[in-house]
Amino acid sequence: MSEELTTPETPENESEEPIKQRKNGLYPGVSDELAENMKSGWADTELRDLKPIEQAEHTARRRAALSARFPGERLVIPAGNLKTRSNDTEYAFRSSVEYAYLTGNQTEDGVLVLEPTTSPDGTSGHRETIYLLPRSDRENGEFWLSGQGELWVGRRHSLAEAEQLYGIPASDVRELPQKLKEATGPVRVVRGYDAGIEAALTDKVTGERDEELRVFLSEARLIKDKFEIGELQKAVDSTVRGFEDVVKVLDKAEATSERYIEGTFFLRARVEGNDVGYGTIAAAGPHACTLHWVRNDGPVRSGDLLLLDAGVETHTYYTADVTRTLPISGRFSEIQKKIYDAVYEAQEAGIAAVKPGAKYRDFHDAAQRVLTEKLVEWGLVEGPVERVLELGLQRRWTLHGTGHMLGMDVHDCAAARTETYVDGTLEPGMVLTVEPGLYFQADDLTVPEEYRGVGVRIEDDILVTEDGNRNLSAGLPRRSDEVEAWMASLKG
Repeated sequence: MSEELTTPETPENESEEPIKQRKNGLYPGVSDELAENMKSGWADTELRDLKPIEQAEHTARRRAALSARFPGERLVIPAGNLKTRSNDTEYAFRSSVEYAYLTGNQTEDGVLVLEPTTSPDGTSGHRETIYLLPRSDRENGEFWLSGQGELWVGRRHSLAEAEQLYGIPASDVRELPQKLKEATGPVRVVRGYDAGIEAALTDKVTGERDEELRVFLSEARLIKDKFEIGELQKAVDSTVRGFEDVVKVLDKAEATSERYIEGTFFLRARVEGNDVGYGTIAAAGPHACTLHWVRNDGPVRSGDLLLLDAGVETHTYYTADVTRTLPISGRFSEIQKKIYDAVYEAQEAGIAAVKPGAKYRDFHDAAQRVLTEKLVEWGLVEGPVERVLELGLQRRWTLHGTGHMLGMDVHDCAAARTETYVDGTLEPGMVLTVEPGLYFQADDLTVPEEYRGVGVRIEDDILVTEDGNRNLSAGLPRRSDEVEAWMASLKG
């Protein structure tokens, strides 16, 4: 990996006159001649007549709703900054969900600002501006000598290009902190992404008011629009292909480790999308009983189960979240099939409960009831079923909730109020996961030995429709016999 240009040292025995330095002294070690040479001879690369991004009409509508909710207030939504991974290297950048949701832009250091306005008829509104880093300045050497220069990090859109793409007037973000310091009137900012922007607003904002802004933007995402549903389906379709990729290389994973599975799925995510939407869980054998197993460094053995929980994230940040539990050999053992079929039956009950007008908690309750009935039937917990559910005794083996909202975050809308989310009612356009599971820990002495170390989860992404639901991930088989047939067709 290249390092930035530094001042060359002159050997002690160098008798020649040192190279003349730039007069402004900003970049020691760069001669006037080189500095002048780098200023000229570059083609005009400005892009003109750009078409707006696909979601521009949707982001405009979202900003209008935000404006209507907070009239007369300045609203500041940052994209965030690069974060250091180690020393002088950074993590790959992913902008804040709030910023990307409202603009469609994904570049670091960007900030969306809505300035309050009042029209001649007295109507309140906002003037929108997206603040971005402009193209690198070639006159002062920034483009090749600065760490943010385009010869180091790649070409940026000019401010004029950004206006065409996003449909928002654009300005230089380096001027924004001072503008915010000088601003008057009520201000709200989405916190946690840009310390410099927050510092410029220190005396102008309160935690309570800022939290109201964050909650509104989280709840706005509960119901997906047509564009979002299309992106989620795209993410799911790529994820289905990623699962197929994994089944085809299970023999290679057996010769290496779970990381072969993780890497195989990651290739599909990077080729067809932006990234994986979250850390892939490639849990073979007893690791399937660890809910968030992301080390993925264990053995893959024929005769064990593989719990693969993975999702492709699209270039617009919408992610799938799908889980399948697969017999590595291609065939379930008797006890594996027994547990798997119980989880499948529970998932069927959960999916059936997803419909407009139903309580959000209904699908969880439906799935938990089925699993509890199975646990009582198998003699693993003493009934009756109502007693077990009331005391929550089934949770020793079911462990987690049965699903969550899905979107630009894998656990989407997390800042929404309880009354609008988990205590709320399902509406058309909501997308959620249904993912019951049974997990018998390898050291659980309360169950027969044959159960120990077996973990099963089945997860699908479900869209609430006007008359029920649609399984976006139906392209992956779920029933145990269908799973075996599907795997055989891919391996054969």
